[in-house]
Amino acid sequence: MKHPYQRVGVFVDVQNLYYSARALYGSKVNFSSLLEDAVSERQLIRAIAYVVKTDLEEEKAFFEALLRAGFQVRTKDLQIFPDGTRKANWDVGIAMDIIKMAPKLDVIVLVSGDGDFVDLIQYLKNHGHLVEVMAFGRSTSNKLKEEAELFYDLDLNPERYLLPEKKKKKILKKNP
Repeated sequence: MKHPYQRVGVFVDVQNLYYSARALYGSKVNFSSLLEDAVSERQLIRAIAYVVKTDLEEEKAFFEALLRAGFQVRTKDLQIFPDGTRKANWDVGIAMDIIKMAPKLDVIVLVSGDGDFVDLIQYLKNHGHLVEVMAFGRSTSNKLKEEAELFYDLDLNPERYLLPEKKKKKILKKNP
């Protein structure tokens, strides 16, 4: 049950959500709506979006949009290994931040469908925290859904959690 006095921390695995929205809907996530519903008229203590820097031009505007929406943005550089493989993973960083902030929070909202967080959720629940998970249900680990005390399936209202498609401008050619 939600109460206005509950202290909430929101932790967003941006890559997980980005790839889910792209694969399922060919769209991008509306992080403002996501944060609004995660907090749900409770006391927001901290909202952190974990992103991977890839040096794309549109990245700066995206990071600024996250800041405007109310997120602290934590970045990590994309690692490129000599054999060409790429790696970027925030799982341990997210888990550590949640554990460090947990004493100041009543509710932890994890925005990710990654089953690697199951042990973290069990730990937090054993220490008296309410743990909510928000993610696209079709791409979320079943075990994660089961462990969360509340699971918000973003697939149930995708219009709220996805950005509307931008219409491409047509370039009209003038006849000579």
